[in-house]
Amino acid sequence: MFELMLCSMLTILPDYLFRRYVQDRRLGRDINIYTVWYELRWGITACLLLTVSLITLIFYYHPSTKNVTAIFRTVTILPEATGRVAEVFVGLNTKVKAGDPLFRLDSSEQEAARETAQRQIDEATAATAVAQTELAGADGLIQQAQGAYQQALDELATRQELLRRKADVSVREVERLQITADGRKGALDAAVANKRTIETKLSSLLPAQKASAEAALAQAQVELDKTLVRAGVAGTVQQFALRPGDVVNTMIRPAGILIPEQAGRVALIAGFGQIEAQVMKKGMIAEATCVGKPFTIIPMVVTEVQDVIAAGQLRPTDQLIDVQQMAQGGTLTVFLEPLFPGELEGLPPGSSCIANAYTNNHDALAAKDIGTGKWLFLHVVDTVSIVHAMILRMQALMLPVQTLVFGGH
Repeated sequence: MFELMLCSMLTILPDYLFRRYVQDRRLGRDINIYTVWYELRWGITACLLLTVSLITLIFYYHPSTKNVTAIFRTVTILPEATGRVAEVFVGLNTKVKAGDPLFRLDSSEQEAARETAQRQIDEATAATAVAQTELAGADGLIQQAQGAYQQALDELATRQELLRRKADVSVREVERLQITADGRKGALDAAVANKRTIETKLSSLLPAQKASAEAALAQAQVELDKTLVRAGVAGTVQQFALRPGDVVNTMIRPAGILIPEQAGRVALIAGFGQIEAQVMKKGMIAEATCVGKPFTIIPMVVTEVQDVIAAGQLRPTDQLIDVQQMAQGGTLTVFLEPLFPGELEGLPPGSSCIANAYTNNHDALAAKDIGTGKWLFLHVVDTVSIVHAMILRMQALMLPVQTLVFGGH
């Protein structure tokens, strides 16, 4: 409508003025409902062509879309293991902080495993104390074996000296003393080896057993901690109808949904037509009006333009994909953030909006080597954006009326 009115002022109005003051044609006499096309055919034709061109120019360089949503993410509340609920700490619509407990699963099995690991640690500690006592006993056995071995060596040396002097000593008796000394030498070696075994047990085996028990205790504690489900982020708990005795399954039965605090309050996500792919650029100024925040124009800025069309994605399956199944064209995903802090306050996440993006040719117009034709064209492009801005403001005024009055309420 705005485009038609503007173009008629540049085409139909001059044509009528020419007919009126140059050709002396008057409304109601020469120009009536039957002769208006013949008399004003040049102005009407030029008006239609100019209107179509202007609408194309506006909608291409200053794109608009109604596919705008304050999309927000949700966090599924799930335990890391399947189990039966033993205790619930929060209710529906409860606001929680990161780390707050939500519910606890039955942990009798995990507590038993932790108790078993703790007893293994105590057993390893007790075995260490026993081994230290055995080490002291091994020292006594070594001293005893050394004394007996030394005594056998002394008796053997005495008998050998007497035998050398041909005293009343038999060779058989000397051999018997030699065997006795060798046996006591073996007993001394066995006592020393026993001490080394105990020392190895104290330095390697028992610490390793204790470390294994401590690792088992840590693992049991981790499994026990998994039974207490905590909030990963601050937010609001929704669809949380969990009660003690319910069985929660990690695959088919979540406990509820957690909506983060800042979800949907940081940016808007818009879907512009694919034809605007060459126009939409990061840093473009935009405006939006939302159903959840009526009569308000929110200044925005384009922060990201997705470089792929989501509707064309392909996932490998066991069936060949026919391109005809993707015939419906997708949109160009654009991320819009408020130009000033706090502009999205009060806007419920998930709200539907209308957005305009405006092409800015300031840098191109400031170039020194720009031609006259291009300079004039870019000026026209920047100027006609006011038409789209006016349309958006009319939509902001009419949106509540259209929703409440003409929407079936």
